[in-house]
This record gives sequence, C-alpha cells and structure tokens, in this order.
Amino acid sequence: MKTILIAASFITAATGAANAAWTGKASYYGGRGRTASGGHVGALTAAHRSLPFGTKLRVTNLHNQRSVVVTVNDRGPFVRGRIVDVSTGAAGVLGMKGAGVAPVRVELVSR
Repeated sequence: MKTILIAASFITAATGAANAAWTGKASYYGGRGRTASGGHVGALTAAHRSLPFGTKLRVTNLHNQRSVVVTVNDRGPFVRGRIVDVSTGAAGVLGMKGAGVAPVRVELVSR
C-alpha cells in the first residue's frame, strides 16, 4: 500500500508542476527604467515574486475570460493580496486597464 501511495504522490507532484495554477488579484504597471532581470517592461511581460525570469504564464481575467501569455521579467507585486503584476500592454489585452485590478487565474505555461 505504501508503494502505491508514494507512486501516486510522485505522479501528482510531477504533473502538478506542469499544470500549476493560481487564482487571485492582478494589477498592472508600466514605466521606464530597468526591471529586476535587467531588461525593460515589455508589451507582454509580468512581475512575480518568486518564479524564475523567463517563465511563461497564461493570465486569464475572470470577469471577461480574456487571456494572454506573458513572460516574467520582474519582481512583484508588493501589494498584499495580489499574485501578479502585468505590463500595460498585457492589461490592455486582458481588458483591465479601467479597473486597475482584476481577479485572474494564472497558469504556468513553461519555465
């Protein structure tokens, strides 16, 4: 029985990493200057607290079901309760520029 449980746990962990998803609030940011990765805020970029730079995320606005794939190139958000900051361009695609903050689902596309 232990062998089956260990195998099931391993399969869940292995497949869960590729299918990782979170829900929470997203905000957007723009501006000039350098990001934490040394680059610039791009059209479809994002800030995340811990994911490696270059990680691709699918962000879906839960109010209107619009989604966009962004690349993590900065650190943040630093506001409690928010799980990701997207660039101004990504916010436009998501239809959240008017509200400033939106409920989202974030899915890991690739690392």
